[in-house]
Amino acid sequence: MKPPCLLGQICLPAQVDSVPIARQYVRLLLQVVEHAQADDALLLVSELVTNAVRHSDSGRLPDGRVAVAVANCDGTLHIDVIDAGSTGHQPRLCTDVGLDSGGGRGLWLVQELSSAWGWQETPTGRVVWFQLTGP
Repeated sequence: MKPPCLLGQICLPAQVDSVPIARQYVRLLLQVVEHAQADDALLLVSELVTNAVRHSDSGRLPDGRVAVAVANCDGTLHIDVIDAGSTGHQPRLCTDVGLDSGGGRGLWLVQELSSAWGWQETPTGRVVWFQLTGP
């Protein structure tokens, strides 16, 4: 198996305005590889960047940052969303979210659409990642 090929990464201010910028950046990267699940990847990136801004220390600090890294390995996308973490919040999958609720579906969508996902604490924060297997 080949090592993953980093397609690119971007570091943005941890602000809501950065969500569409992250999505557009990933869209441009995925146009190169023409991945069959690019639309799912864009949705999941939007959800995870929003979560990082809303629930991590990155979004609470005036100079907080969130990063997105996109890699491809033999047709499997691996996308990391990196933030400052939070001692008060850990990623939590909500399973009882109603269709008309205003939030809480982010990690549920990641669970449903990705082929694998997870999160880990790092010395500088947290990484939430997902994979999408190509055809």
